[in-house]
Amino acid sequence: MSELSLTDSGLDEETARAEVYGVLAQLFHAPPSPELLADLRLAVTEAPVPGGFLEEPWRQVVGQARECSDADIAAEWDALFGGVGKPDVLPYGSHYLSGFLHDKPLAQLRGDLAALGLGRDEASAETEDHIAYLCEVMRYLIAGDDVAVANLTQQQRFFAVHLQPWVQRLCDDIGAHPAARFYRAVAQFTHAFMGVEAQGFDLLE
Repeated sequence: MSELSLTDSGLDEETARAEVYGVLAQLFHAPPSPELLADLRLAVTEAPVPGGFLEEPWRQVVGQARECSDADIAAEWDALFGGVGKPDVLPYGSHYLSGFLHDKPLAQLRGDLAALGLGRDEASAETEDHIAYLCEVMRYLIAGDDVAVANLTQQQRFFAVHLQPWVQRLCDDIGAHPAARFYRAVAQFTHAFMGVEAQGFDLLE
């Protein structure tokens, strides 16, 4: 996962979108590193335009990062997504789209990634339909240098097929988990951000 800057409120819209996807990828991929949590605790919480739709959910994420210790957040991640056996929350598209892991939605995703020239890191223990992987793909489609791949058309299609149909349900499940505190705020921010993304893509049609 890439390094991110969370303290600059003057980012242009596309760079800011890519940054958000990158932050979410890191938060969902593994217990956040001390470096990421330190950046979150220093993050700008005011939107460039006061009263922006994402301002309050983001403020909650930063506030929870400041209130919770690194160890508490790591334990919370483990309670939600780790542990022995089946995790309490399964952050995989196939689980939400078909009810099964490693099912047809994952096969379709792999085909679409191959068409984009992308593929799974064989060293990764997670399948490509993990929410962190999908957020990282969206970050690339926004910020990548290859304009044949990194463009709004590809972003819209990938989001509509591989994120929009299920990500809100994932956020609801995280928010409802009794162990969630920091990650409840992350889920609420993710829910709000994905809603803004969906509205933005709708305007392109």
